Amino acid sequence: MGSMFRSEEVALVQLFLPTAAAYTCVSQLGELGLVEFRDLNASVSAFQRRFVVDVRRCEELEKTFTFLQEEVRRAGLTLPPPDGRLPAPPPRDLLRIQEETDRLAQELRDVRGNQQTLRAQLHQLQLHSAVLGQSHGPPLAAAHTEGPSSERAPWLPASPGPQEDLKVNFVAGAVEPYKAAALERLLWRACRGFLIASFKETESQLEDPVTGEPTTWMTFIISYWGEQIGQKIHKITDCFHCHVFPYLEQEEARSGALQQLQQQSQELQEVLGETERFLSQVLGRVQQLLPPGQVQIRKMKAVYLALNQCSVSTTHKCLIAEVWCATRDLPALQQALQDSSSEAGVSAVAHRIPCRDSPPTLIRTNRFTASFQGIVDAYGVGRYQEVNPAPYTIITFPFLFAVMFGDVGHGLLMFLFALAMVLVENRPAVKDAQNEIWQTFFGGRYLLLLMGLFSVYTGFIYNECFSRATTIFPSGWSVAAMANQSGWSDEYLSQHPMLTLNPNITGVFLGPYPFGIDPIWSLATNHLSFLNSFKMKMSVILGVTHMAFGVFLSVFNHVHFGQTHRLLLETLPELLFLLGLFGYLVFLIIYKWLQVSAARAASAPSILIHFINMFLFASSTTNQPLFHGQEVVQYVLVVLALATVPILLLGTPLYLLRQHRRRSTQRRPVGRQDAETDKLLPSPDASTSENSWTHDEEKAGCAGGDEEAEFVPSEVFMHQAIHTIEFCLGCISNTASYLRLWALSLAHAQLSEVLWAMVMRIGLSMGRDIGVAAVVLVPVFGAFAVMTVAILLVMEGLSAFLHALRLHWVEFQNKFYAGTGYKLSPFTFAVEEV
Repeated sequence: MGSMFRSEEVALVQLFLPTAAAYTCVSQLGELGLVEFRDLNASVSAFQRRFVVDVRRCEELEKTFTFLQEEVRRAGLTLPPPDGRLPAPPPRDLLRIQEETDRLAQELRDVRGNQQTLRAQLHQLQLHSAVLGQSHGPPLAAAHTEGPSSERAPWLPASPGPQEDLKVNFVAGAVEPYKAAALERLLWRACRGFLIASFKETESQLEDPVTGEPTTWMTFIISYWGEQIGQKIHKITDCFHCHVFPYLEQEEARSGALQQLQQQSQELQEVLGETERFLSQVLGRVQQLLPPGQVQIRKMKAVYLALNQCSVSTTHKCLIAEVWCATRDLPALQQALQDSSSEAGVSAVAHRIPCRDSPPTLIRTNRFTASFQGIVDAYGVGRYQEVNPAPYTIITFPFLFAVMFGDVGHGLLMFLFALAMVLVENRPAVKDAQNEIWQTFFGGRYLLLLMGLFSVYTGFIYNECFSRATTIFPSGWSVAAMANQSGWSDEYLSQHPMLTLNPNITGVFLGPYPFGIDPIWSLATNHLSFLNSFKMKMSVILGVTHMAFGVFLSVFNHVHFGQTHRLLLETLPELLFLLGLFGYLVFLIIYKWLQVSAARAASAPSILIHFINMFLFASSTTNQPLFHGQEVVQYVLVVLALATVPILLLGTPLYLLRQHRRRSTQRRPVGRQDAETDKLLPSPDASTSENSWTHDEEKAGCAGGDEEAEFVPSEVFMHQAIHTIEFCLGCISNTASYLRLWALSLAHAQLSEVLWAMVMRIGLSMGRDIGVAAVVLVPVFGAFAVMTVAILLVMEGLSAFLHALRLHWVEFQNKFYAGTGYKLSPFTFAVEEV
């Protein structure tokens, strides 16, 4: 947890990798995941780098693997996960893997092609058999013979005349059912009715040779005479992509051809079965080769891409790489290089070098802290070694969410849902689920767990469980005393089931409720007025405390980066401005709670009027002060707050201008050789000092050296003016923004009350008998449960989550968190787990 409060120290390390052991060293670094490579060949095209040929070979292998994977999925098979931890294969094995994979892919292509050819031939034979086996009877218009029709009887009766010598021809085939009607209509119109067509659907479905799905076909037989009519028919059937087969007029010939087709189909099915068995054997070998091969080739490609980022030494005997590495991982890095290069006979060397670039940010997380760190990183990755808000967000985010979502029942449901995900988090089926909504919930399961737990706590504070109050302890109010002194009649009590709770009655208040709000308030008509006042003032107290804590955290940034002048010129004025105005408002709220009794409540002074008069330097005769000397204190605080504005506006720029002039007067000329030496060997603390600059100091050029940035006073003053205006106005707007805690809390409570009154209360009042109540309450409770989950848990929970997110990003983190860094992305083969 040490690195959670501030990012780890990261160093720039230069690696000298012998050419013979460079691949092995980078492969080992990928297994460990310790370093991030810097591209030393940024100006070199990707096609001109040293290992571009090896990368292309790996990409060609990946294409072959993709083809094999699609074939396995097409066959309805699954790929098993790779066994164990597979290292990147040595470069000499790349040719062997490529030859084996290409041979297997070509064999699979040949077998798959033979299978498709055989299936197409079998489909043609089955269609031909269906056409010959279908009994197409003659149309009624053509049946002029008496007696039962027979297949031996000619379809067209002989008519005397000059056309009796014409021969009747036949065209038989099959077409898709959705084309049959259009085909028949076009044939009739094109041939002007000089044909007889019979269409009939196949009795059994045939397997499609491409998709493998069972399909139905429409067989047809067309009888015609005349050569021109025949040409038209053949052209039309070709346009409709019909399967046309020879059709014999004699029944005996058709029967013989049908038997021959059935025999050929049987033989072809046997050959197809042997082909499919051989195909399954080839796919089995693919299943064994593909999972480890994919992992190894991906690792090999990643290694070559990392090697392409290295530069070559002048002697071409080693590769030079620059990597970012955490300081505490340097011994492990050195040990890994020694172990990887021991076989080559020359050890790889790693040594730390200074750098002027800002190092990347490294914050190690676990399953619990990852979701909270993700909330912070969504706003912006922190600058190198600035204060990390994530540890404090672990507490403040669920708490502020719970303030707006306070309900024991709703919080318990959320807690149990998150607890179920935590208990099954190690199951592969849960982690590998592809549903995006489920992945979102599963990734934030620990966040949901704390949100639900804190909501249960604030629900007990508000004394609300599905909008109903619970009596855990005896009430601290005596209604009998109020009834005795009010003179209520029985008729008045029967007409008013809810009464106004008046604490300004002697004997009505027996003592404070031990924990939370007294449940008797849920029976009072002024329940909402009481909660309005309580939650509004509570929101102001929480907001000012949260913002003051954010300003206080900036102290750790200034101390760590050696910017002690900012403690006096920025942090102290900011605290005086915030606490002098809004901290005083919190003091007035707490003071009024403690000092004003119920008897003085009617004539109690208004805090809001006092706060407005504080800025107007005025007083009100009708609004009495809360304590003696209040006006003097308010005047002093306003003057003190206004006095901090010029310090915030001019303090830091004038200090930086003075420092710049002092360095300019103290700077002395140096020789050319000394200057070049300084450029090549910067001071060891140059990285730390420059990384501690803020944006203003970078513009001012606080670091010494020949490459010092030009000091531009106008830019420094402009940035500081923007910061001052943003902070001063932000204190007002941000304090008002925390009133969303009050608004969302009341909205959630009232929505719960409406849902209870409109659903459950109506269901409970429908029947008094046990049988009637049992029948009625089942659908009523189902509707209540569904609307509770959909509206109050999902919609209201998402709303409270977004508002809590805004309070942390805008009102809290902008007080001390810049978020202008970038993450350390280590070169690793491991897959990150959620």
